[in-house]
Amino acid sequence: MVKLVMTDLDDTLIPFGFDHASLKAISAIHALVNAGIHFGPVTGRMPASMKWMFQGDEVCYRTGAFANGQIVTVDGIAIQRVMISGEDLRKVAVYLDRMDADAWLAIYNPDDLNDTNLVTRFPERVASNPPDTWGKSVFGVVPDVQDRDYLKANIQCSCSRDQMTQLRDNLRELVPSLSFVMPSMTAKVIDVNAGEWDKGDSVRLIADYLDVSLDEVVVFGDSENDLPMIEAVPDSVAVANSDKNVMRAARWKIPDSKSDSVAKAIESIAMYPEKPLEELLKAI
Repeated sequence: MVKLVMTDLDDTLIPFGFDHASLKAISAIHALVNAGIHFGPVTGRMPASMKWMFQGDEVCYRTGAFANGQIVTVDGIAIQRVMISGEDLRKVAVYLDRMDADAWLAIYNPDDLNDTNLVTRFPERVASNPPDTWGKSVFGVVPDVQDRDYLKANIQCSCSRDQMTQLRDNLRELVPSLSFVMPSMTAKVIDVNAGEWDKGDSVRLIADYLDVSLDEVVVFGDSENDLPMIEAVPDSVAVANSDKNVMRAARWKIPDSKSDSVAKAIESIAMYPEKPLEELLKAI
C-alpha cells in the first residue's frame, strides 16, 4: 500500500515554461492527503518558492525536501538543514571567473527570493551575456562569497549545454566536497549541493520519520538531480521527457510532464492506494 508520494517539480509535476502546478495536480494532492497518504515536493527550489508554485495552497508543501534535500520538513516541522561551505563556494566562483565561461555562481537568501545574487568580479561579463534568469529570479551581482555557510547555491549559465557539462565535470574534480548536477533538461542551471546529501537521502529521511517502508513510497522525477531518489525506492517513476539515465534507472515510465501525467498518477494512487502501481500507471 502506498503511504508516501514525492515528486520533483520542474519538468515533472510542472511542465517547463509553466509557473505553477495545475489545478488538477493540486486537487489530486488534496485527494491523496485526504486518503491519509503523505505528499511532498522534492525540488531544487527554496521553500519560499512553494507558495506561488502551488498557488498558495500550503497543504501541497507542508512536507517536502527543498534545495535538493538540504532543507527537509514533515507536516510543517523542519527536521533537516544541511549547509554548504562558503569556502567551497568561493572556489567555484573563482574558477568560473578564471574560465570566463558565461557561467556564474548564484547564492540565495532562503527567506527572500529577491535577494539572489551572481558572484563575480567581472560584472560586465554578466551585462554582455546575462543568463535567462537575470531580472527574473537573479537580481544582483556581488564580488565575493561571504565567510559563512549557505543553504542554496547554483550556477546560472549562458553557455551551451556541452560547455555546461564540461564545467560540471571539471568542478566535480576541483571541489569534491560539493556535488554538481543538472536539475533540468532545458533550464541552463547546474545545481551545487553539499556532497554528502541528496534527494535520495531526503526521501529516506522522510520515510523513516513517518515510519514508512521504502516499499510504500512512490517517487517521480526527470533529471540528473532526481537520480538518487529514483534509485532509492523500488517504485520509482520517470516522465517521458526524462534524462536517459533517469529513464534507465526508473522502474516505471509515464507520459511527459506536458500531459499532466504525474497529476493523473497521483489522482489514481489517491483513489486506489492498495492496487499495484503498475496497474494504475497503465491507465495514464
